[in-house]
Amino acid sequence: MTETNKNIKEPRITLVGAGPGDADLITVKAIKALKTADVVLYDALVNEELLDYAPKNATKVYVGKRSGDHTFSQEAINNLMVDYAKNYGHVVRLKGGDPFVFGRGYEELIIAAAHNISASVIPGISSSIAVPELQQIPVTHRGLSESFWVVTGTTANGKISNDLVDASRSNATVVVLMGIHKLAEIAEIFKLQGKNKLPVAVIQSGSTADEKIAVATVDTIVDTVDESEISSPAIIVLGEVVSLHPKFQLIKEVYDVVARG
Repeated sequence: MTETNKNIKEPRITLVGAGPGDADLITVKAIKALKTADVVLYDALVNEELLDYAPKNATKVYVGKRSGDHTFSQEAINNLMVDYAKNYGHVVRLKGGDPFVFGRGYEELIIAAAHNISASVIPGISSSIAVPELQQIPVTHRGLSESFWVVTGTTANGKISNDLVDASRSNATVVVLMGIHKLAEIAEIFKLQGKNKLPVAVIQSGSTADEKIAVATVDTIVDTVDESEISSPAIIVLGEVVSLHPKFQLIKEVYDVVARG
């Protein structure tokens, strides 16, 4: 065996969920993986403070992947992931939130398997639950919501998912990811179900220092978001549980006054 072959590490890939944005919301297991990384491929929504856990000599590669920012196509990322694993060793694929919640994590597992590369997954805290929770909005609450949907706001073909229409017919809490640019269309879907007064929250950059929130009803949420200058990345929460947020209490008081009048 040559000296060069001795130095080649066994290729392996670890898909790691980086959580919703706050660098402290990373698991201990994820930190352990980062500390052994030879290469880190990280997405746009990943807090770059997490890269400090990787060895100083590790290669760190930004690969984009957020709404409106596809710096690298998924195919290009797959190729990078495989090439780096074969030539460097341990690749940590660091993804915002959880790798399997609209993170295309399973697709990357398939690619690893196709190239006979060992791969594993470390779950991350999903923004779909954590971001509302940090604003004291539970996705389920006795008497208000017995279940919740997590739906993408934009499908691969750029259209709104049919699942959102089904979700709007239920009494469940509906959390929409990657949907801020289709907020008006989403509101119209709920209006068609007669849910004009349903409470809605739109939360930008949840769990970070840049966090902003707009709370309104389906009827008024588009204007409220515009006035609050909220933009991507943001999640949308629709459901009676949003009425528990302190900001909604002011809206409820206005409705009560109008109703009594």
